[in-house]
Amino acid sequence: MTLKFAPVSESQITRAIVGEFAKEFENYAETDVIIVGGGPSGLIAGKELASAGVEVLIIERNNYLGGGFWLGGFLMNKLTVRSPAESILDELGVPYKKYNKGLYVADASHACSKLIAATCDAGAKILNMVALDDVVLHNEKVSGVVVNWSAVSALPKEIACVDPVSLESKLVIDATGHDASVVKKLEERGLLKIKGQGAMWVERSENLVVEHTSEFYPGLIVTGMAVSAAYGLPRMGPTFGAMLMSGKRAAEVTVEKLKR
Repeated sequence: MTLKFAPVSESQITRAIVGEFAKEFENYAETDVIIVGGGPSGLIAGKELASAGVEVLIIERNNYLGGGFWLGGFLMNKLTVRSPAESILDELGVPYKKYNKGLYVADASHACSKLIAATCDAGAKILNMVALDDVVLHNEKVSGVVVNWSAVSALPKEIACVDPVSLESKLVIDATGHDASVVKKLEERGLLKIKGQGAMWVERSENLVVEHTSEFYPGLIVTGMAVSAAYGLPRMGPTFGAMLMSGKRAAEVTVEKLKR
């Protein structure tokens, strides 16, 4: 079999990348919801929101998505979920194994790939290598984020003065995990005080994270381990059910807020 690709020049390829990125970036300079963090909570929240017809942009500081969801526990590429969160694995079409009553094990990379695909298929847009620099505040309400390319922080100090840009939104979701990066920007300004993440207590943590997924500050919703850091809840380690369920809950809270 002889295969012959279409004749295309290098400049056409460059124009296609730059042109399409620029159009999308311009379109999402103002959007319904910005999710900061492309881990499991951020991805599932983005999937749920986009499926509900909400215009949503996910920004991720790394060149990959999934956070700890991709690796699982201890670099072993296995993750666990506790019942009833296996229902989300079913929804995503992720195969898993029952380890014992109420505890299930799945391949981390398979689960993460399915979640990323489902989020993209739903219509959420994603910007990689984009880091949070600050928040946009209008009348004591979070109204967007200030961002820069992640690589800027690696530049030598004397040439690192690269001005960021702002993206406006009706609501922002902090899905940055243990860092709670958006919440901490508000804390730096003295607008709130967070308690910081507590020690490991899996059974207690998972329930509390989902229960406390909420609007933490006007315009800012917290999800996943950012909830733990904001409210001083125990950490949970490489079991991801609450992170997925918290992402779903964050989407529900967001939709309710957007309706008002």
